[in-house]
Amino acid sequence: MNGLGLWLRRTHRWVSMVFTLTVMANFAAMALGRGAPPAWVTYAPLAPLAVLLLTGLYLFVQPYLARRAGAHGDAPVRGSHPF
Repeated sequence: MNGLGLWLRRTHRWVSMVFTLTVMANFAAMALGRGAPPAWVTYAPLAPLAVLLLTGLYLFVQPYLARRAGAHGDAPVRGSHPF
């Protein structure tokens, strides 16, 4: 995997932890029962979720693009099988 792919995979992992923490904070704010939580707490998970969507789609498509490039006569990419 190239440098960009490794960097995106690492970023995807860390952002997933941030997303999990923001969702847990959201549930904790709702469980305290002091009325509705502030809007920034409610919408906080959306930014990491958008990053997860973009990086996840890129990581998902990478093996298929590598396989397609190998089918067109380019040098086969080692480890390009998606499974």
